[in-house]
Amino acid sequence: MASRTATNTAPPIHTSRGSLTTWTGLLNGDDGAAVDPSLWARASLQVTGTFGTGGTVSLEGSNDGGTTWVVLKDAAGAAITLTAAGLVVLQSTAFRAVRPRVTAGDGTTNLVARLYAAGLE
Repeated sequence: MASRTATNTAPPIHTSRGSLTTWTGLLNGDDGAAVDPSLWARASLQVTGTFGTGGTVSLEGSNDGGTTWVVLKDAAGAAITLTAAGLVVLQSTAFRAVRPRVTAGDGTTNLVARLYAAGLE
């Protein structure tokens, strides 16, 4: 159970106002280092890699500096939790910190989470 470092890539300003945060090597029980979403207007999460048996990754948010984490929900009220490769659009980014967390899997689970966020206009 490790906290994986996030890398941030900002595209040239003339092509986009967004940024891409990537967490690699997410194994069963790992989480991604928290990032601050305060300047986002909209975002999406894509998860790829080997989920293994029962592999599950959730997107979590915190408003207390990362002491307490909760699984974020989409606009329909469903938890933002993936059990296979996919992409989820976040409807709201009103929280202080966000991270992915692998909540289940096996010894083959090895995921990459990519969070693309576009800034306030």
